Amino acid sequence: MRLCSTLISSPLPAPKSREEDINNVAAESSTCLSIYKYGGAPAVFRSPNCPLWNLQNRRSFSSPASRCHTAAIQGRRKYQEDRLLCALDLRIPFPGKKTGTPKDVLVGIAAVFDGHSGSEASEMASQLLLDYFALHIYFLLDATFSKELTGKLPNSLMHLYDLDSQRFQDSLPLNFHLDILKEALLRAIYDIDATFTKEASTRKLDSGSTATIALIADGQLLVASIGDSKALLCSERYETPEEAKATLIELYRERKRNQDSSPSRFSDLKLEHRTGLMRFIAKELTKDHHPDREDEILRVKAAGGYVTKWAGVPRVNGQLAVSRSIGDLTYRSYGVISAPEVMDWQPLVANDSYLVVSSDGIFEKLEVQDACDRLWEVKNQTSFGAGVPSYCSISLADCLVNTAFEKGSMDNMAAVVVPLKSNLDWES
Repeated sequence: MRLCSTLISSPLPAPKSREEDINNVAAESSTCLSIYKYGGAPAVFRSPNCPLWNLQNRRSFSSPASRCHTAAIQGRRKYQEDRLLCALDLRIPFPGKKTGTPKDVLVGIAAVFDGHSGSEASEMASQLLLDYFALHIYFLLDATFSKELTGKLPNSLMHLYDLDSQRFQDSLPLNFHLDILKEALLRAIYDIDATFTKEASTRKLDSGSTATIALIADGQLLVASIGDSKALLCSERYETPEEAKATLIELYRERKRNQDSSPSRFSDLKLEHRTGLMRFIAKELTKDHHPDREDEILRVKAAGGYVTKWAGVPRVNGQLAVSRSIGDLTYRSYGVISAPEVMDWQPLVANDSYLVVSSDGIFEKLEVQDACDRLWEVKNQTSFGAGVPSYCSISLADCLVNTAFEKGSMDNMAAVVVPLKSNLDWES
């Protein structure tokens, strides 16, 4: 069974017919799989033997603004080096668990890339992610399920995938599609870094980038992160009167620290804390890869690097503020790596309201809970949000980046905010 249905984000050009698509892909699949085996996505896209995989044929993709809020501002920096991506309607055909009949799985992807020492790394990562992700999904599925190719593929190719095609012909593991999506994402990240490394070596580029990427599929969420861009969930929760009192005290202290704190927010909470309170609670899904983190500093030192503070920030060899990144070739021999840290698939629950993916510029002046508090104010602006600024009416992402800017953040800022309750199609 050949699975070559079009992926919405795929660089495959729109065929004249489905039959033509199948015939064209079948004609080049064997050659391209061999190329893929030895060189991954970059080799396939470069090869003249794989004309259907051509970056010049990339289709533009955007999600409706109501489903995916995005914003990026240069802030007080001289250049804008942050990039972002949000695509929530990727329909990927996976075999059914019982019959093997293809069934579309709706996949969402939200990502932020925070560049430094130039925008080349963040720009390339944002441009290649969907293409590489789509290609890896295609070849993982094609090699696993194609009866025509099963007998022709060398065992080493199947070992590369760590998949046994015969085992999956009759039955599928429960989370097979999630395993494929995770593997495709990790391979895409690896190939993006390899592609940029080659480009940076040729052009003598010093730039690097963080990468924080969230996948949503089948009512579940996965996050892969490199560097210090963040992903977090804002989830609705009822606070008991005691918890609400503690919240009120913290907001009072915040009001004393920040003269621009919303007075209506404080007054309304003061009135309602006696009977408990509904609010968003922040759950951080990533861990910053800063050089002073215990496991990170051990790797840097083992590689011959050192960590020291400059301008109050721990840095590899006194320069680089992250210990994992895409690019940054100068620091590769000192323990800086591009391997992502992964929060594996976890189910989204009914009270999970917003997914936020953002660069660290937002959190120069905000805590993660502050971001969720701001989103709660916007959601309930008929009461709590009387003091919500006008820019919050543009989009939720604009609300976050401009709130951080007004509080004095000096960095570039980029944010993707996904309203989870309005994207119910992801649920199984």
